Amino acid sequence: MIKGFTRFLQSPGEHIRSLFGPQDASAGNPVLRIIPRQEHPVSRQHFSDAALKVLYRLHNAGHEAFLVGGCIRDSLLGRMPKDFDVATDATPEEVRELFRNSRIIGRRFRIVHVRFGREVIEVTTFRGKPGDDHGDHIAQQSNDGMLLRDNVWGNIEEDALRRDFTINALYYNIADFSIHDFADGVRDIETRTLRLIGDPATRYREDPVRMLRAVRFAAKLDFHLDPASEAPVHELAPLLLQVPPARLFDEVLKLFMSGHGVETFRLLRDYGLFAMLFPEADEAMAQLEWAEPLVERALASTDRRIHEERPVTPAFLFAALLWGPVQLRQRELEDDGMPPIPALQAASQKVISRQLQHVAIPKRFSLPMRDIWDLQQRLPLRRGKRVFQTREHPRFRAAYDFLLVREAAGELAPGLGDWWTAFQDADEHEQRRLLSKVGADPAGTNAPRKRRRRRRKPRKPPTDE
Repeated sequence: MIKGFTRFLQSPGEHIRSLFGPQDASAGNPVLRIIPRQEHPVSRQHFSDAALKVLYRLHNAGHEAFLVGGCIRDSLLGRMPKDFDVATDATPEEVRELFRNSRIIGRRFRIVHVRFGREVIEVTTFRGKPGDDHGDHIAQQSNDGMLLRDNVWGNIEEDALRRDFTINALYYNIADFSIHDFADGVRDIETRTLRLIGDPATRYREDPVRMLRAVRFAAKLDFHLDPASEAPVHELAPLLLQVPPARLFDEVLKLFMSGHGVETFRLLRDYGLFAMLFPEADEAMAQLEWAEPLVERALASTDRRIHEERPVTPAFLFAALLWGPVQLRQRELEDDGMPPIPALQAASQKVISRQLQHVAIPKRFSLPMRDIWDLQQRLPLRRGKRVFQTREHPRFRAAYDFLLVREAAGELAPGLGDWWTAFQDADEHEQRRLLSKVGADPAGTNAPRKRRRRRRKPRKPPTDE
């Protein structure tokens, strides 16, 4: 894949080692490697026009400009890069002045989004060490070591060592098309190793979401987690409870909507991270033997659709993740005498309320999710016009797919899903036959109820009086 690395800059390497603390130095004393264009396969032909425009405009304005992170990692792995992040010595304000189609976002990490139609190029200023004196630049940490704000500017060497994993500390220089490898990231790519830069426990405390990123990259890239980076995860998993639910929602989408959801889910369970994101779902999996298979089958269906470039919705996944808790609560309410439909609605509300304390679910997904749940009680009721009303419901297709997942996971006996499959594809004559086959099943009688006509009392003849 890569011919070799012969050029070592010893003086910058000595400077990089000095940036590490005592714990960081034990992580391998990385030395900067500059890989010239003729010795690596990364080509500008793989980059979007928008990314190249940002790089060249920064460079022509006298700033350093590098593509960094995932796009370089994926290019070295032979994958086509999709997202392009730019790192530069220009401040957010200087970037904003160069690009009228840009805006500064974020308080915790101030970055610039440069928009070209539907494509957004993220531009970040080189970060420095948060403990250093940088004048007006701001960095704040909690008592547990979590970075609350990180707007301390630095140089490219400092920026590289602030990044999470070695495979993401790779910079493509638009000035000479070389790759700057600050932490032996290329070596880790060759050995398919996921390794944190610096002391793992310290880096996880700075940002607990790094534990989720470790799982996501391991599943997506088929890498193994370095033992030192893996060791603290179980102990530090509860730190995720300090992360804002809105931020965790974005991370959950990345975890489960990248086409590798099944493997990601299994790793989250193995490392004790899933319980921090979906505590009630984790509890349900210990009580309901079908709950875990149901989630895996829903994730497998989503993975398949993503690989086939078909549309997917987070509402379906959240419906699967939280269905076990909903069923447990519904049973409790029904045991207390509440009818099934109100019990389902009350259980849904309680489960969602608790879940929002951990991972936020916007209403644009929680409302369709509840429709999917509600339709599970309507699908067995195949009576006259009700069948056609159910089929015409906007969420019918998602509810039907969810029914198939429930049957495949063993929650329901097979049969109802096959009936709905046949009914959707049938002509009018066949639909009548399918409705007649439902027979005397009290949950699916096909004959519509006939309204009993009330007999009118005969009018009394008028009297003379």
